[in-house]
Amino acid sequence: MVELKTDTSIDAMHAAGRVVGQALTAVRQAAGVGVSLLELDEVAREVLRKAGATSPFLGYRPSFAPTPFPAVICTSVNDAIVHGIPGRYRLRDGDLVSVDCGAVLDGWAGDSAISFTAGRARPADLRLIDTAERALAAGIAAAVAGNRVGDIAHAVGEVCRGAGYGIPQGFGGHGIGRRMHEDPGVPNEGRPGRGLALRPGMVLAIEPMLIAGGKDAYYTAGDGWTLRTSDGSRAAHAEHTVAITQSGPRVLTARETP
Repeated sequence: MVELKTDTSIDAMHAAGRVVGQALTAVRQAAGVGVSLLELDEVAREVLRKAGATSPFLGYRPSFAPTPFPAVICTSVNDAIVHGIPGRYRLRDGDLVSVDCGAVLDGWAGDSAISFTAGRARPADLRLIDTAERALAAGIAAAVAGNRVGDIAHAVGEVCRGAGYGIPQGFGGHGIGRRMHEDPGVPNEGRPGRGLALRPGMVLAIEPMLIAGGKDAYYTAGDGWTLRTSDGSRAAHAEHTVAITQSGPRVLTARETP
């Protein structure tokens, strides 16, 4: 069932979204060569703690997961697409890093993700990251009342496929509110004019995931969480929490540019 949020609820979600944006900004600023992924998780934990927020990631255990998630951010490096667990790995020059973060504040959730490079960036990685952001922007632009979920999916997929990238099938965006994952699902590829109609009060997490090699294949790593590209190519992930309003899409997880 899709819950329509009131303007007051959307404002509360915006407050949670600001915390997410602050955490992602802090993590990106801290993510230098030699910094461990565990250290980045500590940076995000401190931002949430100071804001009085909790993490919807920490302890989360969906049906596919063998263990509860042990961190407040997902850190997916190079060929990891999403759901990477922060560990002792230290960032190396040229690594491509995707960080996904959520926050719950006063009972409302926000969810967002960014991709960036540590140290010297490869041109191909910058192009992949830019395409992920353009796909996200296209999806947000389609998130207007009167459109359908398929219009968002189509907008995202057109940008990704048009650039020659793969899309991991079965993973995409979702509704969000008092829980991190709510109805409806928001695929990253689809047909325009199909699916659930978008109405004011719906809040969606739109999140393109791109595979540089152009193929859609992926596998789950031995930790039971991390999705990796089957061809070993790099991946990027971008996400915002977006409210459908009478005046157009409202991004609730905007962040400062470092």
